[in-house]
Amino acid sequence: MNAITPVGVNASAFLDRGAVDAGLKQRTAADFLRHAGLPRAGVEAWKYTSLRALADVPFATAQRDVDGATVDTLLAEVETISGLGAGADRVVFVNGYFDAARSRLPKGVKVSTLARSGAVQDDIDPAGDVTTALNTVMARDGLVLVVPEGVDAGCLLLASIGLTAEDAPVSFHPRHHIRVEKGGRLAVLDAAVGQGYYLHNPLYDIVVADDAYLSHARIQAEDRQALHLAVSHARIAAAGVYDSFTLTLGGSLSRHEVHAALTQAGGSVHVNGAQLLMGRQHGDLSSVITHAAPECISRQTVKNVLSDQARGVFQGKILVDRIAQKTDGYQMNQALLLSDGAEIDAKPELEIYADDVKCSHGATVGALDDDQLFYLRSRGISGEAARSILIRAFLHDVVDQIDDQRLKDSLNLAVEAWWKREAA
Repeated sequence: MNAITPVGVNASAFLDRGAVDAGLKQRTAADFLRHAGLPRAGVEAWKYTSLRALADVPFATAQRDVDGATVDTLLAEVETISGLGAGADRVVFVNGYFDAARSRLPKGVKVSTLARSGAVQDDIDPAGDVTTALNTVMARDGLVLVVPEGVDAGCLLLASIGLTAEDAPVSFHPRHHIRVEKGGRLAVLDAAVGQGYYLHNPLYDIVVADDAYLSHARIQAEDRQALHLAVSHARIAAAGVYDSFTLTLGGSLSRHEVHAALTQAGGSVHVNGAQLLMGRQHGDLSSVITHAAPECISRQTVKNVLSDQARGVFQGKILVDRIAQKTDGYQMNQALLLSDGAEIDAKPELEIYADDVKCSHGATVGALDDDQLFYLRSRGISGEAARSILIRAFLHDVVDQIDDQRLKDSLNLAVEAWWKREAA
C-alpha cells in the first residue's frame, strides 16, 4: 500500500508515484506542488478554507477491491436520493475507478474511460490551482464522454462511491471529460456518496460547443468524515449553455471550484448552488466566471443553510474582458444561520474591463424571521414544522433555477431526504 506524503509537508514521496516520468502536464503539476505545497495564510483564493486537515494524514492509494455488498448499498442510496431508479443510464465509479459491472452505458454517445483512453488532451493549466495540480498528478481513471453533433443524449447518472480501507484513509482523484458537440444536449446528475474517512478530489473538464446544452447537477452527500475537493473547468462556445448546480450535504470539509469561460458570443453559464451544513461541517463554493466574448450571460445564486458550528464560504468572481461588450452578469449569495455558532464568509467580486455591461452582485445574511415563525405557530403549526416550511421556502427558488426538470426533481428529493434524516 503506497502512502501519500501530504503536499506542503514533504511532497517528494507523494510525487514519486510515477508523475515525474509521465507527460509534460504531470511534470508541470508536480513542480507546482513541490514549490507551492498546500495553500497557506495569505493565499487569497483559500483565505477562508484551510487544508490543514490534510497536512498530517498519510492517505493511501484507493483500492479497486472493496466490499461489493457495501458498494451495492451505497449505489441504492444514490438511486433513492436521485429518484432516477435502477433502470437509468448510469456510469459508476468506485474509489475513482470505473465499475463496468454496475454501469449501464447510454446509447448514441461515445463513452470511454481515462484508464482505457490514456491521456486526454485539454486546455487546463496544470498549475492553475492546487486541486487541479493534485488531480493532474494523481488521476488514474475517469469518464470520457462525447455527445455527437445534434444528438439529444437524455439524462445520465454519474455515481461516485468512496470506501476507505480498514487500516488507513485513502484518496482518489477521478478526472472526468465531458464534451457536447454542436447542437447536442445532455443532462448529468452527478451524485457522490461514501463510507469512512477518505479524500475525494475529482476534476471535470467540460466543453460545450456551438448551440449545445449541458445541464450538470452535483449532489455531494458523502460521509461526514470525508474530505471533498472538486474543481470544474468549463468552456462554452457560441450560443452554448452550461447550466450547473452544486448541492453540498456531506463531508467534514468540502470545496467545489468552478472555472467557467464564455469564449464566443451568445454563450450562457449558470453556476448555482446550495449548502446545507450542520455540526462542524465546512463547505466552500468558489467560482471564477470569465466573459471573454461579447453578448454573453452569466447567472449565479448560492444559498446556505447553516446550523450548530457549521461554516459556509462563498467566493464568486465575474471577470469581464475588454472585448466582452454587452455582458450581462448577475451574482447573489444568501445565508440562513440557524444558530449563534454558525458562520458564513462571502466575497462576491466584479472585475470589469469593458464599458458596455450590466453586472451586479450582492450578499445577505440572516436568521429565521421571528414574525413569520409566530404567524405560522399562531395557525396551529408546530415550531419544528414552521422552521421546516421557512427553510424549504428559502431553498426553493435556487433549486428551481436549474432548467432540466429531471435534475430539478432529483435535487428536491435530495434536499427532502437530508431534511428527514437530520430532523429525525
